Amino acid sequence: MADAALDGLRERVVACERCPRLVAWRAESAADPPRRYRGDRYWARPVPGFGDPAARVVVIGLAPAAHGANRTGRMFTGDRSGEWLYGALHRAGLANRPESVDRDDGLRLADAYVTAVVRCAPPANRPTPAERDRCLPFLAEELGLLGRARVLVALGAFAWDGALRAARELGAEAPRPRPRFGHRAEAGLGPYVLLGSYHPSQQNTFTGRLTREMLDGVFARALELAAASR
Repeated sequence: MADAALDGLRERVVACERCPRLVAWRAESAADPPRRYRGDRYWARPVPGFGDPAARVVVIGLAPAAHGANRTGRMFTGDRSGEWLYGALHRAGLANRPESVDRDDGLRLADAYVTAVVRCAPPANRPTPAERDRCLPFLAEELGLLGRARVLVALGAFAWDGALRAARELGAEAPRPRPRFGHRAEAGLGPYVLLGSYHPSQQNTFTGRLTREMLDGVFARALELAAASR
C-alpha cells in the first residue's frame, strides 16, 4: 500500500511545473551543460525521493544539483556531494554500493531513504521562500507515507528548516525555542528525531569543514537513534 502511494507521489513530483523560474533553469542547464556532460541525456524534471519504503532513516537535502540529479534523475547522483553521501551510507550498511553514477546503476538502499526539500535544481543552489513553500507539501506527504521513519538527517541549514516545516504540516510540535541547526545537533520532533549534518558540498568537503569521519559519525548516530525507537 505504501509502495503504491509513494509511486503515485513520485509521478506527481515528476510532473510538477509550479515554479516557472525553476522550470526554466532546469531546462537551461540541460541545454548548455559543461563539456564533460555534453551528449548526456538530461532528466531535466523534478527529482523524486529514492530508497527503502520501510526506511527508519530519511536523509533530506536542499535540492537537486543542476548537473547532478537534474542530469541523472536520482537524488545526490552524479556529483561530488553524492560521492560523499552514498559512500557514507555504504560504510554505515545502508547502501549496497559506495557510489551512485546514474539511476540505473544498481544502487539499493536498505533502511534509508533520500529526498530533498525542493525537487528542481535552483539557480546558484538558492530556492526562494515561495519555491520552497510550493514544494514543501511533497516532503510532508512523503514523510507521512514513510511510516517507519524515525530519524531525519538534515544535510545543511536549509534542509533542517524544511524538515521542521514539513513535520509541522504533519502535526508534529517543534520544541521551543526553535531548534537551531548545527553539525550533530539533535531535536525531538513528534515521532522523529531531527539530526543535523553539514552538507557534503565541495565548499564544506574541500575546506575540511566536513570530513568523512564526521559524516560517518552522523550516520552511526542515526542508526543508534533508529534502534532506540523500536
